[in-house]
Amino acid sequence: MNIDMEDIAQNAKLASYSLASLDTETKNRALESVADKIESSIQLIMKENAKDLEEAAKMLDAGELNQSTYNRLKLDENKMRDMIQGIRDVKKLEDPVNKKIWAMRMDTGLDLYRVSCPIGVIGVIFEARPDVVPQISSLAIKSGNAVILKGGKEAHNTNTILASLINEALSEVSGFPENIINLVYTRDDVRQMLEMDEYIDLIIPRGGNSLVKYVKSNTKIPVMGHADGICHIYIDEFADLKNASQICVDAKTQYPSACNAVETILIHESLLENYLPQLVIELEKAGVKIKADLKCKKFVPHLESATEEDWAEEYGDKIVSIKAVKDLFDAISHINIYGSGHTDCILSQNEENINAFMNFVDSAGVFANASTRFADGYRYGLGAEVGISTSKTHARGPVGLEGLVIYKYKLYGSGQTVLPYVNGEKTFLHQRII
Repeated sequence: MNIDMEDIAQNAKLASYSLASLDTETKNRALESVADKIESSIQLIMKENAKDLEEAAKMLDAGELNQSTYNRLKLDENKMRDMIQGIRDVKKLEDPVNKKIWAMRMDTGLDLYRVSCPIGVIGVIFEARPDVVPQISSLAIKSGNAVILKGGKEAHNTNTILASLINEALSEVSGFPENIINLVYTRDDVRQMLEMDEYIDLIIPRGGNSLVKYVKSNTKIPVMGHADGICHIYIDEFADLKNASQICVDAKTQYPSACNAVETILIHESLLENYLPQLVIELEKAGVKIKADLKCKKFVPHLESATEEDWAEEYGDKIVSIKAVKDLFDAISHINIYGSGHTDCILSQNEENINAFMNFVDSAGVFANASTRFADGYRYGLGAEVGISTSKTHARGPVGLEGLVIYKYKLYGSGQTVLPYVNGEKTFLHQRII
């Protein structure tokens, strides 16, 4: 498929100016049109997804694809339902564009406003997750951004039909600009995309460590995302042990290949004798393979030995490492050394320990007594997410609408010049309005 990447990027940039000025009603009509179109085309989407799954199964058998990637690729009834509902949830959200964030009266008749605005054109590179196409498209529409999407080759047919249906739905909405949702296909398209800092304002890679490193090393465009999802649960000596096992099992098995699944469980050494064996039983009952340090193996000898590499491993599967720690700050130290800054959790009924964990763990999401799987834009009430960021820029954690807008300053004057303020004839008021 021949694609002129520069034409796509240039047209997206031009379209983004029109989209940025659209009113909320038009954007919401566009979202409803997209949701309706996908809902009425479920069988067609599933048919195209089946083609991708057939090819992916061959790659799986040949060892060219792992099970977690195959799982991400597969669309089922639940994913389709969530996909459609996610679009409608975004429609319900407050429009993030043109909001007055802050205002200062610099002087009488000289008012300065900080106002939210779209970023512009966003390039999103993702692996075998076709549900990302409507998620990001809906967020882009509501936040006023044009997008260029590059999905994994494993989802070629599914991505293509979803993008086609979305653009068909948008074409039916009066006043909605063209070239807002764009799909590209090849590695060379990615290479060219990363060079187009003239047109593309932000790159979001959604995939493994190698993808993120490649993107960061090959572009001048700002990059927002995360490389790894090495999430921890620390079981404190004051934990509610009945709930602890349930939370650990959920965080590991509810969707093992997700970036917010737990990879390492840290357990207070006082719980090794009486609680650890029970936790192991519950995890193994759920089909989880466990790797443990020597202190844990002393009480559950049959477990596989964990190595130093395991503490920095994102398994993406039903595998978890368990390590004994001597106290809360030993757990915090481990997390800050080996964690990826994604999501980490403490299980405790001690408020002082919870607060210390929340304050000292340097991650985008810090939880108490809840599964790490809650780290998700849809579950946070953001409608959907364009990705999860572990960087410390304007957006961190699950990035929804608010993470897809930036701001500009608007100054409303009445003929003022700078010279009188410089020579002392006038002074600034600097009164906050908002």
